[in-house]
Amino acid sequence: MNKRQAVRLAIEGNKVPYVPWHCGFTLEAGDKLRRHFGRDDLERVLDNHFVKLGSDIGFFTDLGNDRFRDVFGVVWDRSIDKDIGIVEGCLLPEPALDGYDFPDPLDRRFFENIPEKISGYADCFRVFKIGFSLYERAWTLRGMENLMMDFLDQPDFVRRLLGSIADYNIAQITEALKYDIDAVYFGDDWGQQTGLQMGPDIWREFILPELKRMYSVARNAGKFVCIHSCGKVDELFDDLIGIGLNCFNPFQPEVMDVFDLMKRYKGRLAFHGGLSTQRTLPYGSIEDVKNDTRRLLEAGGDTGYIFAPAHSVEGDVPLENMLAFIEMLHAQTGYEGE
Repeated sequence: MNKRQAVRLAIEGNKVPYVPWHCGFTLEAGDKLRRHFGRDDLERVLDNHFVKLGSDIGFFTDLGNDRFRDVFGVVWDRSIDKDIGIVEGCLLPEPALDGYDFPDPLDRRFFENIPEKISGYADCFRVFKIGFSLYERAWTLRGMENLMMDFLDQPDFVRRLLGSIADYNIAQITEALKYDIDAVYFGDDWGQQTGLQMGPDIWREFILPELKRMYSVARNAGKFVCIHSCGKVDELFDDLIGIGLNCFNPFQPEVMDVFDLMKRYKGRLAFHGGLSTQRTLPYGSIEDVKNDTRRLLEAGGDTGYIFAPAHSVEGDVPLENMLAFIEMLHAQTGYEGE
């Protein structure tokens, strides 16, 4: 059984010969691993099970001095956060789209390397990623405080903005479906440590309808739908399942009971993540990491689970702790490796 088949089994909620995985690392953490292994291709070293297609957020323009512009025109300062950064300015200072031109969703830079990556990682699960896919894209354009006020004061503008973003994504998904992909993976953080940033009523009124439109394009084509949303958002799981969600990430143990959720949603929703990146990985011992990894692997064998740290591993995590869970993944009974 190859990695692609193992992930499909897990997402469908079937028993797997071993728990598949896909683990992400920040630039700093990834550099630690590259130096340790003496290799640049971490995907092969880790034997990660996904091949990521597209360009996620679309950081194509390097402005110099740790500043980048994404395809929507938003400028990001990466002087501190080297992986994403902090938004500079506000492209939509008023609640209106007049004068703003959306980028081309069919920009070839999102698609030009897809055949090469599929060929190079033919045994992997093929995931087309759309980062900042709705709410996050809206607040990066409008400003978070402004958008929060707009939900209440400018609802028609918010609907137009979110609808335009969803239209852009749907055009991109439709193009991606021309390739032999397995899933569309949407990134859109709605949560904080204690609940939803905008509350459930606003989420259901404004965000849910556009998610339904986007997810249906992938599901109607027979593809899986996966999402990433940080924070405590488990109150939305039933809504998300209802519009076609198959797999949820990052599954943070700091904000939800991951083992209870595995049991409750068995056969209805798969999970990807679960290993603590706020406590265990940076502050725990090697044995702590091994114990938490073992519990997740034991619980996830027949519940619909893909192992990962609950977010990209940060640079303050000791190398030994990273190696501890990597070695346990590769030591699983039933896993044959490269």
